[in-house]
Amino acid sequence: MDLRETFRIAVRSIRAHNLRSALTVLGVVVGIGSVIVFATFGASVQAAVVSQIGQTSANSIFLTPASIESGGQDGPPGAGIADATRPVFTERDVTELGEINGVETVVPQGTVRLSGVSHAGDTVAQRQAIGTTPAAFGDDDIVDGRAFESGAQEVVVNEAARTAFEQNLSVGDTVTLTLADGDRRNATVVGVADGTRGGLLSQFGPSGPQLYLPSEPFYQTSVEGTTDGVRVTAYPQVTVVAEPSQTGTVADAVRAYTPESDAAALLPAEQTVGVQTTGEIVGQIQEILGQLTRFVTGIAVLSLVVGAIGIANITLVSVTERTREIGIMKAVGAQNRDVMQLFLTESALLGTGGAVLGIPVGLVVAWGATRFAEVGFTLALDWMAFAVVVGVAVGVGAGLYPAWRAARVDPIEALRQE
Repeated sequence: MDLRETFRIAVRSIRAHNLRSALTVLGVVVGIGSVIVFATFGASVQAAVVSQIGQTSANSIFLTPASIESGGQDGPPGAGIADATRPVFTERDVTELGEINGVETVVPQGTVRLSGVSHAGDTVAQRQAIGTTPAAFGDDDIVDGRAFESGAQEVVVNEAARTAFEQNLSVGDTVTLTLADGDRRNATVVGVADGTRGGLLSQFGPSGPQLYLPSEPFYQTSVEGTTDGVRVTAYPQVTVVAEPSQTGTVADAVRAYTPESDAAALLPAEQTVGVQTTGEIVGQIQEILGQLTRFVTGIAVLSLVVGAIGIANITLVSVTERTREIGIMKAVGAQNRDVMQLFLTESALLGTGGAVLGIPVGLVVAWGATRFAEVGFTLALDWMAFAVVVGVAVGVGAGLYPAWRAARVDPIEALRQE
């Protein structure tokens, strides 16, 4: 029996049981669609997160307190961070890091505790602001106005903070900051920013209104010095911005310096200074999101098992219903391989149909999910190819036993069937 005739008979058999065939194909569509949805959504989220991190300068090196076990270098951003709020990086550390060859600037960052921010009679609850230096703002970070000046009563806000009041903030407006100790200070809004050089790790916190204040005079956190006992200003996080061509060399130099730093001396014995570059953090995030996507998509693959069971079931039922037809085929000269080929073709058509329909269905659902999550749509082409191959393989694999069983039908016994 040639392939064309086999295909024609297989299509006729499938069309003879439209509803049963449609339900079987639907099972494969659900399985393929689930794989496409989870894989595409995972790829889209990964691309969105990496893109967001990529907005931070690739030549940044982040220093934070970390546990000895991880050293702040094995795991995702924040993995191994023992106490991200512990102020241990002193002004001496900032100065020493700035003197390393290849360093453009050093950005310390700390938390200024607040209880609220007022503007034009409207008060917004705000628990903290970021105390940093003008170097925190790169050329592309300020979208309106300018960076604040060190020592000035000025503030830079992000877009969420600008629109948090009934009357949107504008450059030149004055806000009243109520500090955690009850002290009230006025500050002039001089700029609107969409991020800072030292803001990578803070991107993993909740997004919302953010205020950036000059360390001098707003940031007052201090610790007892390591030598003379005099209290000195200390920060929980420092970002070293290296010259783009020397990021690796600077990172090595920073790691060599940290054991001698005030931060290392101020940390408990079970903690150390974690050092990570933007590239290392991006790689770790990609690996973690990739593993999560593979895990969730792997669960969706189980749906294909259900589809395979459906195909095996309908093919077995078809063999039982067409026993007499099989006997006639053999009586007129059909070989066992011809019978097997016929039933394998039917099951392969069901699997292929499910794959062909499952891809657009999965893409539509995945597109809707990315719109809901407000992330860009990124195709997972490797998973799409995998879904098609698995869909066809499921059809063929599920039809093997029924086809083998059909081929073993005794034609004499089959012709006795009514």
